Amino acid sequence: MTDPASLVISGIGVVSPVGIGVAAHWKGTLDRRSGIQPIDAALSGGSGIRVAGVVPDFDPADFLPRRLQVQTDRWCWMGLAAAELALADAAVGTFDPYRLAVLTAGSAGGNEYGQREIQALWREGPRAVSAYQSIAWFYAALAGQVSIRHGAKGRCGVAVADAAGGLHAAAQARRLLLRGQADQVLLGAAEAPLSPYALVCQSSLGRHSGADTARGAYLPFSERAAGSVPGEGGAMLVLERADTARARGAQVYAELASVACTHDAHHPADPPPTAAHMAEAVALALERAGVAPAEVDVILADGDGNRCWDELEAEALVSVLGARALEVPLAVPKTLTGRLNSACGVLDLAWAALALFHDVVPPAREDLDGQKVIAGLDVVRAPRRDANLRTALVFTRGVGGFNAAAVLRTAGGPS
Repeated sequence: MTDPASLVISGIGVVSPVGIGVAAHWKGTLDRRSGIQPIDAALSGGSGIRVAGVVPDFDPADFLPRRLQVQTDRWCWMGLAAAELALADAAVGTFDPYRLAVLTAGSAGGNEYGQREIQALWREGPRAVSAYQSIAWFYAALAGQVSIRHGAKGRCGVAVADAAGGLHAAAQARRLLLRGQADQVLLGAAEAPLSPYALVCQSSLGRHSGADTARGAYLPFSERAAGSVPGEGGAMLVLERADTARARGAQVYAELASVACTHDAHHPADPPPTAAHMAEAVALALERAGVAPAEVDVILADGDGNRCWDELEAEALVSVLGARALEVPLAVPKTLTGRLNSACGVLDLAWAALALFHDVVPPAREDLDGQKVIAGLDVVRAPRRDANLRTALVFTRGVGGFNAAAVLRTAGGPS
């Protein structure tokens, strides 16, 4: 029985390269329906990035009025759609507006909108630039737009820590709820970094795959790993106390038992000499949740796709979990979507909650079939059903040295 005061995920909204809406996203994941595909050379913008995770058939008109579409960028459209889906999934109807908080993570922001308006400035002059340029590009716009659209007047903020940002926002969400400063927190992130300027900025790190085809482009933990793949999309979650969720008759996916964050304090982009700070984030998350290494049933891995980073992640897991790290199923479903920058952590939280709820370990893209895995890790290739999952560990890290880990536990199951 879940502690009534525990914090649970009661709603999930997803707009991802494998599906829109939690049911479609989960089915697409289990079907190993990859959203990674070649992108147009004009879109690549000379970045050398030729494949990416793309959300197919996303029409903002299904979720937003035209007047709001013209004020915002594609990443905001996806985030607003995910927020609407999450609130509906959690059956949040009437609420105290001062008790609904909105916390997001941000990274790329509205690059497509910003590039278009700057090009208009140079081509036609200041009068050709939209007045909404001042807000549409800003990485915090999603938090503000979600709050405005749903009338949420509680705490509002954005965490900036690249792929670890979603878990940083989750840590803040936990603090608000545990201190009684909110009834529900709408937590999430979205990204649409697939425009020429955005891709050129990302490619400057030199960590992306240069593959021409989707197959074999993104192979985390493989001895043939040669870079990561960017992706668009995102997820929003409703986080609240178990008693308030159940009183409303909401479906509860999982308990968010703990979050922990550390920083390498080493270099803006280069890997640290050891995995000590990554390991510390994992160890702290387990300690705060009261979970022993032997109790971890599945790991949602960061899975950078660059050999040095994958080896550091493996080192961190072995450091904390010991031999158990080689036995626990290691899930990297983001091989189906690409790495969604600041949305990585939130999407992994969604996958972890769904894995616990349905008792299924989500699979990796088929490209990893037959690959020799580093460090002897048990990378999951196909869905593992009836896996007896009780506890999930999520680990993610962001450019600049950010590390974050979270522990989730079961809180019931599908009705």
